[in-house]
Amino acid sequence: MKTTLHLFLICVCFTSFSQKSAYKGLPSLVWPKLYNIEFQKEKDFNKPVFSKETKLLANKIISLPGYMVPFENGMKGSHFMLTSLPLNACFFCGVGGPETIVEVYLAKPIGYTDKPIEVKGKLILNDKNPDKMIYILENAEMMGEIDF
Repeated sequence: MKTTLHLFLICVCFTSFSQKSAYKGLPSLVWPKLYNIEFQKEKDFNKPVFSKETKLLANKIISLPGYMVPFENGMKGSHFMLTSLPLNACFFCGVGGPETIVEVYLAKPIGYTDKPIEVKGKLILNDKNPDKMIYILENAEMMGEIDF
C-alpha cells in the first residue's frame, strides 16, 4: 500500500513539473469586481455608480486579461480597448455591457493581436466624462499574450 501511494505521488509530481507553464492569471479576480456596477440616469448619460470593492481598486496597479479592440491605427498603437469577452461577444457587438471594456493607454505602442493578452496599469474610475469608457488603464504595459 505504501509503495502504491509513493508511486502515485511521484507520478503526480512529475506530471505537474512536465506541464508547460502558461499564463497563471486566468480566471481574473479583477473583472468580476468591475462587473459589479449600477447606473444612475443623469442629464445626458447613465452615470456609473461603482461598488465599494471596485472603489478599492481605484488608482491601484492591476492586471487584466482580455482581447484587444483597436482604436486608432488599427494594426499598431498605444490606445485601444480591452474586453473581457471575445470580440464576437464584446460590448461593441451588443452582448456585454460597458463594464466589460477597459480603455487602455500603453506607455509603448504594440501590434494588434487576436489572441488574448494581459495588460497591467493604473485603474482610473470614470463617472464624469461620457466620452471615455467607465474604466481606464493609464501608463499600462502589455505583459504578453496568453497561451492556453
